Amino acid sequence: MERKLLAAVFARTAPDLVNLNPPFAANLASKGGLLDLEPLLPPGAAEAYLPRVWQAGRQGDSLFAIPWYLTTRITLANRLLLQQAGYAVPPLHWQQLPAYAEAVRRRTGRYAVFMTVVPDDSAELLETLVQMGVQLLDGRQRAAFNSTAGRRAFVFWSDLYRRGLLPREVVSQGYRRAIELYQAGELAQVATGPDFLRNLQTNAPGVAARTAPFPPLTGESGEANVALMNLVVPRQSALPAEALSLALFLTDAANQLRFAEQARVLPSATAALAQLGQRIRSSDDPPLVREARLLSAATLERARVLVPALPGVKRLQAILYTQLQRAMLGEVDSDAALATAEQEWNRYAQARWP
Repeated sequence: MERKLLAAVFARTAPDLVNLNPPFAANLASKGGLLDLEPLLPPGAAEAYLPRVWQAGRQGDSLFAIPWYLTTRITLANRLLLQQAGYAVPPLHWQQLPAYAEAVRRRTGRYAVFMTVVPDDSAELLETLVQMGVQLLDGRQRAAFNSTAGRRAFVFWSDLYRRGLLPREVVSQGYRRAIELYQAGELAQVATGPDFLRNLQTNAPGVAARTAPFPPLTGESGEANVALMNLVVPRQSALPAEALSLALFLTDAANQLRFAEQARVLPSATAALAQLGQRIRSSDDPPLVREARLLSAATLERARVLVPALPGVKRLQAILYTQLQRAMLGEVDSDAALATAEQEWNRYAQARWP
C-alpha cells in the first residue's frame, strides 16, 4: 500500500484522503507530501479526541493527521505456568521481569516472555526502551539513547538472553513466533490484543482454558503503548477542505463507535470510548473476551504513543535492534553495541537533517 501511495503521489493521482499508519505518515509529511490540517480545522475540533492521541498527529507546529482507531496490548498469561512458577499474577513492571523469567524457566522449563529483535518486525522492544526511561532522539534528531538509561536497557535485554531466559529465536524470528509458542504452551505470557482469545480458543482450547487477561508490562511510570491508525490529506489534493470534512465525519463519535464495535478496535473519539464500555458489557462475547476487551479499553487511560511518528523511525529501529542482537549473541559488549548504534544513527541523521 505504501508503494502504491508513493507512486500515486509522484503521478499526482493520490486520493484526497488516505488511511495511514503514523510512521509512514510522518515520513511522507517530512518530505512535504501531506497537507498541514491546522489552518482548515473548525474551532474546537481537537476537543473531541483523546488528547495524547491527537498530539501523535503533530510534527512540529503542524498537524498532519486526524486520529482514527486504536489498539492497546494487554498481557494474556497461562495461569498454570504462573502457578508452577510460584506466581499468582504476572509482573507489572519490567524491573520485575528477570526474577520472574528465571522462576518460570527453572520451575517449568518454559519461557516467560518473547521479545523479538528482528529489525523489520515488531516495535515492541523499542517501546520498552522508552518505558525504561530512554530518550531516543534529541531536538535535532540526533541520538540521545546512548545514556545511562540506554546502557541499562541494553544490559537488561542482552543479559536476559545470555542467561537463557529468552527463547533463542528472538534474534531470528518475529512476533508471530511468540503466538506460536504461547499456543503450544511453551510461553507463560504474550502481549497481544483481546481478540487473540477467540483464535486461541479455536487453535489451542486447552491453553485458552488456562488463560487470563492482565494489565500490560510497563516501566515505573505505568505508561502503556497505544497503536493508532490515522487519516491524512495529500498536499496535492484539489479538495482539501472537503477531504478534512470527510475525515472528521469518519472519526466523529457516532461513526467511531459503530466502527469500533464491528472492527473490535478502540475509538480515538472521547465520547465514543465512554459509550464503548457499556456496549462491551452487554455484548454476547464470552465472559473472558469481555473482560479482556474492557481491560484493553481501560489501558487507554495511561497509554500514549511511546515511539513518536518520527521520520526515519524504521531506520532507527533497525539500527538499535541489529546492535542489540550483537550484544545478545556476545559479539560485543552491550555498551559498545549501543555506541555503534549511536554512530550509525548520527551518520544517517547528519545526512538527512544537516
